[in-house]
Amino acid sequence: MNQPKVCLSIAGLDPSGGAGTIADVKTFSAFGCFATAAVTSLTFQNTVEVAGAAHQTGETVRRQIEPVLKDLEISAVKTGMLPAAGIIEAAANLIREYGLKNIVVDPVVRSTSGFDLIDNTALRTLIKMLFPLADVITPNIPEAERISGIAISDESDIEAAARQMQSMGARNILIKGGHMGIADRGSRIADLEQQGSRTAKDYLFFSGVVHIFEADYIDTTSTHGTGCTLSAAIAANLALGNDLKTSVDISKRFVTEAIRTAPGLGHGHSPLNIEKWS
Repeated sequence: MNQPKVCLSIAGLDPSGGAGTIADVKTFSAFGCFATAAVTSLTFQNTVEVAGAAHQTGETVRRQIEPVLKDLEISAVKTGMLPAAGIIEAAANLIREYGLKNIVVDPVVRSTSGFDLIDNTALRTLIKMLFPLADVITPNIPEAERISGIAISDESDIEAAARQMQSMGARNILIKGGHMGIADRGSRIADLEQQGSRTAKDYLFFSGVVHIFEADYIDTTSTHGTGCTLSAAIAANLALGNDLKTSVDISKRFVTEAIRTAPGLGHGHSPLNIEKWS
């Protein structure tokens, strides 16, 4: 029997199960990978809101991860909520020390319900220490705006933001222009969608080329953990040996179907339907 590929999630804990490490574990498993995880923050949330969080320290995060790295061969790493500079430094140092590959950095800055998950000091540390190590970073439109300092209102702005992030050390960038970005941006982004077909587009800036991935735009509030699930799916596919473009393509289709078939749980943004990928 072939051993499964092992993926590591370094992210926050969502007790309601829709985002963070729990969503990452479900997603890794859906693609047949073995899931490991380190918790960076204990969040207090459900589908309606994030009421607060108790962050770990860099030391406690390192002490979670290092025994795993000493014992298991890690084929991919996905980072999510990294709320403090010390945590980011610990994660980056371990990635370098152990020569980890297939690094997917989801620069989480705000929850679906609007709760800020990282301060400016930590964000600067994330850019400095993790962007150069990442095989791909996966910001949505509000995250791309905050990181790049560029207001995004059309595709030329998306490209400008990507180029700015590349100048900050990011090699490859997937800017997610789908439901999460639209919901957070209000009328400007909603108007963009109304100008053309009802599709959700993601933009991969990879090896000097822009690849656009399109899927049906699904008008739904079932978007809790969408970004976590997409980035975890990309990590799993990289672990399985797929190239970045193929990994994004598969992951985009996986998340679209997970949104389409979401169970409608809770009174706010429902989690996705993360089942085995076929």
